[in-house]
Amino acid sequence: MIKNSETESYQISICNLVPFLLITFIIAWTIIGSYIFLTDKMVNIFGELTGEHPLFFLAVYSPAIAAIFVVVYNSGIKGLRDYFTRLLIWRSTKSWYIFLIVGIPVIFIAGSALKGNLFTEPFQFSSLSSILMAFLLTAIKGPVEELGWRGVMLPLLQRKFTPICSSIILGIIWGLWHLPAFLLSGTPQGAWSFTPFFFGAIALSIIVTALFNRSKGSILLPMLLHFFLNNPIWPDAQPYDIYLFVITAFLVIWFNRKIMFNKEDAVRRVIPLR
Repeated sequence: MIKNSETESYQISICNLVPFLLITFIIAWTIIGSYIFLTDKMVNIFGELTGEHPLFFLAVYSPAIAAIFVVVYNSGIKGLRDYFTRLLIWRSTKSWYIFLIVGIPVIFIAGSALKGNLFTEPFQFSSLSSILMAFLLTAIKGPVEELGWRGVMLPLLQRKFTPICSSIILGIIWGLWHLPAFLLSGTPQGAWSFTPFFFGAIALSIIVTALFNRSKGSILLPMLLHFFLNNPIWPDAQPYDIYLFVITAFLVIWFNRKIMFNKEDAVRRVIPLR
């Protein structure tokens, strides 16, 4: 269980947000930006950039890379081992598990129904092996971001701001970090509209913050939530799923208002006390 304290035993201060964000944006934006502005050269050298390309994985992993750098630089290998114990925190309330297992699928199905394609879009997988491979790629891609966003950035922000303010700040940065991917065909975001995604990122940041604090600093549960959001078998519900997540975010704020507006109960440690 992670205990809150104003003083980090491993001296990871809020100032570490600067190198964290620099590393996160430099890696991701350099890769995607190179494909935008130096398209022919990048394609000739590395091939077309797709959601399964190793360079795309590297861009997605940039928050995790930045988090590991910050932890090791400030705390060494021992600090990193202790930091990774937050992947073992799985306890939360039943309502959150119901939301993960039932609520998220319902949002995507309802969003698809609102879009009018719930029963018209063909199922994109032809075999069990293709579904399992899609699950594997989903599990090792987007959820890894949470090692950075909720593993390092959110606890540091909550030293200074309330959870609701921290959620909005993180959500804005999280959304902007994705921006170059919307300017490049071949990426998963290339077919989406950025504006609804941006507000969706803020809404989802609020939801994940409430889950994060309720679970006493778990990284595992935000990763599971991220996986469920990217689950490849959900129907295409863009952008109606985002509208429903915005509504859900307001409900989460209301039902968790004591936590969301109180900095004292927020998880503020990057590395748990042993």
